[in-house]
Amino acid sequence: MRRFPALLAATLVAACGIGNGAVVKGAGPDDMLKLRAGPGLNYKIKMGLPDGTRLTRHDCVTEVGQLWCRVSLVSAPRVSGYVSADYLGTP
Repeated sequence: MRRFPALLAATLVAACGIGNGAVVKGAGPDDMLKLRAGPGLNYKIKMGLPDGTRLTRHDCVTEVGQLWCRVSLVSAPRVSGYVSADYLGTP
């Protein structure tokens, strides 16, 4: 039983795809995915990301039942924040 938390953590990390490339998908043609300062809707919006924006996914957390991933822009790695994992696809 003591191994269960470690196994669960490893599973969550693998599912998140830490360090993997990602692309914004599903925001829609007239909308943008909000890059936020923290993992949740209450955090400040830093910028909007259109569909197709290439990102590097770093780590993910669950807040109020929603999975949020810390990402950075591939084209500008110093620009980082959190986005809903629901809008991340594979490049």
